Amino acid sequence: MTMAMAHALTGRNRPADAVLELPFELRERSRFRATLLGGEDIGVDLPVGTLIRHEDRLLLSDGRVVAVEAAPEALLEVHAHDAPALARIAYHIGNRHVPLQVGNGFLRLLPDHVLQAMIEGLGGHVHQVSAGFQPESGAYGHSHVHHQHDDQGHGGRIHIFDARHEGHDHGHDHTTRKG
Repeated sequence: MTMAMAHALTGRNRPADAVLELPFELRERSRFRATLLGGEDIGVDLPVGTLIRHEDRLLLSDGRVVAVEAAPEALLEVHAHDAPALARIAYHIGNRHVPLQVGNGFLRLLPDHVLQAMIEGLGGHVHQVSAGFQPESGAYGHSHVHHQHDDQGHGGRIHIFDARHEGHDHGHDHTTRKG
């Protein structure tokens, strides 16, 4: 039997025939193999730059629809004593171009000991949680994030790809310049 393939996303309101739990690391990729909760293996081959979000629907080659759920994973959850302090922490995390989930009174990010030390230095309170990671998609819509980890799986550079801004280099700062 041929493995069913997903080549496209479809409407989120479509009823699902199956469910696929994926960690963020796979949801940011456009090509991989995965196993549905029912045990069936499928292939995913989406257009380059596609970011799969929690609650998206994949359309399989045989016509079935698969609901995507964010799989629980180890995350850092950040709290602060007030909203301005949390906003300040979010600003500094944002300057590092890392995926960030913004919630009601908290931030979540992938574990990174360097960022954790920075957050704590800014007065933030950090603890580990297990939850589905649902980071912001980026200022320009559906962005694609590429990680380059160091040998311990921490830190590294982040490159954001957005198909509408292919030539945009994120190696610069984002300060406003006059002139």
